[in-house]
Amino acid sequence: MEKIKVSEKKLSAREILRIGWKLAKVYWQSEEKVSAWLLLIAIIGMNLSMVYLSVQITHWYNDFYTLMQDGLYDSFYRVIGKFAIMAFAYIIIAVYVFYLRQLLTIKWRTWMTDKYLDRWMNNQVYYRMKVLDSDLDNPDQRIATDIGNFISYVMTIGIDLINQLVTLIAFISVLWNLSGVLDFSLFGKAMHIPGYMVYASLFYSILGTILVTVVGKKLVRLNFIQEKVEADFRFSMIRVRENAESIAFYNGEKPEIKNFKDAFSFVINNYRALMRQYLGLNYYMNGYGQLAIIFPMIMAAPQLFAGAMALGGFMEVTSAFGNVQDALSYIVTNFDSISDLIATVQRLGGFIDHIEEVEGLPQKFNEVPSNNEEVTFKNINVVLPGDRVILPDFNFNLKKGESLLIAGESGCGKSTLLRLLAGIWPYGEGEMQKPEEWKTLFLPQRPYLPLGTLISAIYYPQEVPEEISPEIIEMMERVGIDGLKDRLNDVDDWSRILSLGEQQRLQFLRIFLMKPDIIFLDESTSSLDEENEENAYRYLKERLGDAVIISVGHRKRLVEFHDRKITLKKGGIVEINK
Repeated sequence: MEKIKVSEKKLSAREILRIGWKLAKVYWQSEEKVSAWLLLIAIIGMNLSMVYLSVQITHWYNDFYTLMQDGLYDSFYRVIGKFAIMAFAYIIIAVYVFYLRQLLTIKWRTWMTDKYLDRWMNNQVYYRMKVLDSDLDNPDQRIATDIGNFISYVMTIGIDLINQLVTLIAFISVLWNLSGVLDFSLFGKAMHIPGYMVYASLFYSILGTILVTVVGKKLVRLNFIQEKVEADFRFSMIRVRENAESIAFYNGEKPEIKNFKDAFSFVINNYRALMRQYLGLNYYMNGYGQLAIIFPMIMAAPQLFAGAMALGGFMEVTSAFGNVQDALSYIVTNFDSISDLIATVQRLGGFIDHIEEVEGLPQKFNEVPSNNEEVTFKNINVVLPGDRVILPDFNFNLKKGESLLIAGESGCGKSTLLRLLAGIWPYGEGEMQKPEEWKTLFLPQRPYLPLGTLISAIYYPQEVPEEISPEIIEMMERVGIDGLKDRLNDVDDWSRILSLGEQQRLQFLRIFLMKPDIIFLDESTSSLDEENEENAYRYLKERLGDAVIISVGHRKRLVEFHDRKITLKKGGIVEINK
């Protein structure tokens, strides 16, 4: 079986804490910080109340078992009533703590998701990350799943840590006072250890924490890998759904099934590795938990049998020991959640690093306002990743209403040049001078049709107006998709329903609706027959005769619809003027 590729480097504990703090602090310093802090203070305050009630219930054990030992039946129902009141108060507080934690979690997740969706989508970061050949896998999952997991783990682990710290402070003094002094001889020397149960609890918990990190040390990496392979498996099926027709034409079911099974085998193999790790961890944690029940009894038994401690005191001290030990053993009992949090922090940290890498790319292609009624491209250098220049020192200008055809053999950089001119290619350099108010529109070879109504797909990326122009029907007839005029309000997956030729004709309507001043067409009529291609260009000239049109294409007939032609060749540029 091929080894799973995990690109992100292993991080130290200090780096994990730094990234986790970086991810978390932005919300608590944001415009929602007041409501967030008020909710957090309320949650912590209610948790402190629960700790206080836990202390009182521990003292209640002493009263109850002393009462039972002394046979004080007359006081039995009074003591039971006291417990009922404390238990009822504890239940009410616990319910509302849970509710407020959920409320804070959803507010935090909403804010954080909005923030990183904006960063991912702004300035074509999502596109540039792909162009950079980034080793980041499944950025969509990191926003949709990892952010929610991160906040859930931080809320649970963070608040529980505060709770356990307060519990430790509250019960350690109780345990110290109750455990008394342990007297024994060691090598003939009398030993007196006051508060010895506290030392026993510290020893037990510290030893347990050290051992659990040894037993479960591989969990973080395996959890990280599991998130990746699960997402890869889902993505492989999404690709089949998106390319169903092409796969069906090829009868490509067998290789696709093989791809599914290969991807799923990674899921299962890594999950089996997780199972083996959890097997050892669960052996350890269950043994640790069961021993924690009997350990304080063994330690307190000498005091009980020596008559220095009553049965009620024995029960109270074992209960206090359990609370102290639980607080000190937080890492042991929550190691699986902590390892999940660390894996999530690593995945989100990698996502943020890649976003910042893209955001930090220097912008070497700039738009400069001009007073002339023309667009001028100066000192254009088209560069590929790795700083390989494929088109050096390229200059040309087009006046209002002029059009340019860019042709050439495959691989010479036509589409890359167009992407640079349209401002979405992160490599290369140069300058585009145009009037500031001029709008641009880029039409790719394969149109994007969002899910929803047909009219929303036509208007994309603009919002559909309340009153739809009656010209839509006329435009649909002119580009040859009038058969769809009765389906404008139908909701469907139009990229699946419409042929590529119909999609290309549909996206021409976007030009007429947006009325751009500069239009980039990257083989945008490649799926049309010559008659429909000619019709589309003639209609474009008719409706937007003043627009500057820059097209990439192979067909010789396209020359008829452009004023100038540039032929690109590897190693040079040949300009042909009509």
